[in-house]
Amino acid sequence: MSDLHFPPRELAVMSVLWRLGSATVAEVREYLDEDLAYTSVLSALQILEDKGYVRHEAEGRAYRYIPTVAADKAGRSAITRIKDAIFQGSAERLFAQLVADRRLSREELQRMRELLAERLGDDDA
Repeated sequence: MSDLHFPPRELAVMSVLWRLGSATVAEVREYLDEDLAYTSVLSALQILEDKGYVRHEAEGRAYRYIPTVAADKAGRSAITRIKDAIFQGSAERLFAQLVADRRLSREELQRMRELLAERLGDDDA
């Protein structure tokens, strides 16, 4: 489970589960941007369970689905794929693209600076 890849629909469902912590099929449907049939959401959850990314517990007549993989682990895998495929493996080019985003606030940029200083072992952020 080291290289995680989610097709768009599965990623949307996982995003809801990560945000809520757990959810029933009906709750996932309610939080999705796309209006999907109950059976489509159920199918996505069953596929995710078959892959080992979620598990379920009985809750009355419904099942409550719980993610078994953390969002940050999936994020690391996705970032690595993007870095390798788009930025030819260069973390520097990926980072440059991130900080060039004009929508980042000054506070977000400052926090990035602090994270870099922390990683470098520098106290002068």
